[in-house]
Amino acid sequence: MQEKHHVVVVGGGFGGLQLINDLKGVPVRITLIDRRNHHLFQPLLYQVATTILATSEIAWPIRHLYRDRPEVTTLLGDVQGVDSAARAVALASGQKVPYDTLVLATGATHAYFGHDEWAPVAPGLKTLEDATTIRRRVLLAFEQAEIEDDPATRDALLTFTIVGAGPTGVELAGIIAEMAHRTLPDEFRRIDTRQARVVLVEAGPRILPAFAEALSGYAMRELAKLGVEVRTGTPVTDCTDAGVRIGDSFVPSRTLVWAAGVQASPAAKWLGIEADRAGRAMVDQDLTAPGNPDVFVIGDTASVKQENGAAVPGIAPAAKQQGAFVARVIRARLEGKPMPGQFRYRHQGSLATIGKRAAIIDFGRIKLKGGLAWWIWGIAHIYFLIGTRSRFAVAWSWLWIYLSGQHSARLITQKETMRGEG
Repeated sequence: MQEKHHVVVVGGGFGGLQLINDLKGVPVRITLIDRRNHHLFQPLLYQVATTILATSEIAWPIRHLYRDRPEVTTLLGDVQGVDSAARAVALASGQKVPYDTLVLATGATHAYFGHDEWAPVAPGLKTLEDATTIRRRVLLAFEQAEIEDDPATRDALLTFTIVGAGPTGVELAGIIAEMAHRTLPDEFRRIDTRQARVVLVEAGPRILPAFAEALSGYAMRELAKLGVEVRTGTPVTDCTDAGVRIGDSFVPSRTLVWAAGVQASPAAKWLGIEADRAGRAMVDQDLTAPGNPDVFVIGDTASVKQENGAAVPGIAPAAKQQGAFVARVIRARLEGKPMPGQFRYRHQGSLATIGKRAAIIDFGRIKLKGGLAWWIWGIAHIYFLIGTRSRFAVAWSWLWIYLSGQHSARLITQKETMRGEG
């Protein structure tokens, strides 16, 4: 085994796992390095943040996934750099992991556009820790409002602001509004949760800019039915414990969620190559680092152009396609066969939900909205979950919520001082 070609994969997301899965049967040994011990199904992360799903329903231990693949070694570690000359990955522990082929699939984190000081009061949504933090703050806001006597403070506690109106922002806003207006009213005595405000802020001219304008308009109307207040065309200029400033107006709001932008991991700095404005490594069309054919960069970490000149979007299907492509390249190199050529992204459609009974789907020529789109969205997500147990658990949770209106994961499991307390 030690003499086999050594492929080191950094990142256990969609791209990294697709690559490893597609290398099954190829005479290589693989080392997968990730700072967390689980693979996360990020498209449903917002449902953990909004009390619909439990963490265990959208995350799986990486070691368990490859328990039957003896050629795959999993390391829990934090990569700090790449020594291209020595062909080794440097870990925070001081260890170095040598490679023959390196694949960086390290993902992205939140981007606050130069205002990192906003992060503590406006958490983003990229990890399970982010999701449980947001869930805890949302639930605690209702709890504190129940015991608050000052009307102004109570109103601020019952105002939830989401910054960024892409799919994540729209989905968060819709579910929080439904929870406040339809799930919780009978459970509180001193407050009427239906008086809660959900404010969705978008600096651009319309929400869901990646979708067709007609679908974006439909989403706006559905959000309005749920009671969501949408503000477009004005950026957020400040976030504090007391609230958010949108342009020149201030909205008192004790719960802020950031869904406005992403910043890639520092892979480009590790390799000493050019990066785009979001920090993504500018790679060649075969997904290799310029001047370094033994290093591939994929997923949210990579910036690569489509045939029409637009950048490949940072979404799960794109990462999976890139992982599969790199697996074909590695296989061809080892077998001495012709290379697959350039990576070509095949867009499979865009999907977003608005609450628990409506969604929009853009397949290009085919566009769907409403209840049918919601069912198709649900079936597609269940299909891509890992394992029968997870598929059944998520399907049952959704069916229960659809029929009863009750969310099953409304537990405050970690201590956090309620906002405004000492």
